[in-house]
Amino acid sequence: MQHHNPVLTAFAVGLFFMYSTASLAANSDSAKQPSWGNLPIQIGLSGLFSAGGSSADSDELAGLQVGGHDPNRNGFTVQNVELSLSSTVDNYFDAQANLVFLIDRAGDSVVELEEAFLTTRGLPGGLQVKAGQFFTEFGRLNRQHPHTWGFADQPVILSRLFGGDGLRGQGARLAWLMPVDWYSELYLGAQNANGETVTSFLFTPGEEVGGHTLQERSANNGSELLYNARWLNGLDLSETVSMNIGISGLIGPNSSGADTDTVIYGADLYLKWQPLRSQRGFPFIAWHTEFLKRDYDAGDVTDPNHETLKDSGGFTQLLWGFKPGWVAGLRYDFARADGDTANDPQRDNRTRVSPNVTWYLSEYSKLRLQYNYDKTEHLADNSNHSLWLQYEFNIGSHAAHTF
Repeated sequence: MQHHNPVLTAFAVGLFFMYSTASLAANSDSAKQPSWGNLPIQIGLSGLFSAGGSSADSDELAGLQVGGHDPNRNGFTVQNVELSLSSTVDNYFDAQANLVFLIDRAGDSVVELEEAFLTTRGLPGGLQVKAGQFFTEFGRLNRQHPHTWGFADQPVILSRLFGGDGLRGQGARLAWLMPVDWYSELYLGAQNANGETVTSFLFTPGEEVGGHTLQERSANNGSELLYNARWLNGLDLSETVSMNIGISGLIGPNSSGADTDTVIYGADLYLKWQPLRSQRGFPFIAWHTEFLKRDYDAGDVTDPNHETLKDSGGFTQLLWGFKPGWVAGLRYDFARADGDTANDPQRDNRTRVSPNVTWYLSEYSKLRLQYNYDKTEHLADNSNHSLWLQYEFNIGSHAAHTF
């Protein structure tokens, strides 16, 4: 991996950021400035709860429902309670923060800063800068919050490669809306590579990945950041069918050795049909597919156990809004890995089929019933059946979500 001078990198990014902001200020000097400090803060609260059970016992469920906001026990789960705050700061920035509350498997309350970031307003040339703590722009689903998911749990491959809470961290990214006849946007970003939310990179020392014990490794220069790129395109295929298609890539260090890296790349497709005449957005059909592949450089080259672990997987899901307030869904998950992985719940070969039905009682609440059929190698009973009833409420205001 090529090493960069972090001082020069930071200086270049800072210079560009200051120049762009100064240009925006110069273009708006003649405009009357509103009273920014008195702008209202948009506040929203969403709660996500579930009840249900599985043919797997509670300990086995920990290896099946590995998403941090999955229903993960026989009984009741507080999956996610999210407090969202957003506002315009001034003529230059918008700000957003999301605080998450949940109760873990041990029954302890957990509070975490999920996101807190600034985005620039009105930079020239179709540019936008985001900085702070935020979800990495990789694929379509990683950025979405649990209360916007079409299913009760996180796809298996995202939990495996990105961790239970999704891939996120502190950093900055530049977005460029390209001057073409269709929607086309390029994202380039850099974030810290260490912590519990970067499972495939500088994850917690003492944990294991593919039989390799992770060690302490400091992120002490620009070559030990996590770099990502994403290219997203949107097209109207007809008056009733829209499409988003994207490709994404990640590269960064991992803590299985002193000079080891991880590369992840993926592709995603989203198609939505909606007739010209609809009632409250119904009927509709939405098809969403993602595929991911990871090459994990495990152990230094001097280590006799050095190898490259190869993992891949994906999901495809179909949502059918067949009448106002009612949506039927079907998702297929799979995850694969090379080597002897039968006893490793994080790398064994798995498939999952999940049909569900969701009833939107109103714009602010919904009920969802979902069945999961899992086939997994690491459990004695390879076939497992789970049934979950999920309830969600939303009060207040939430920032706009991805199309």
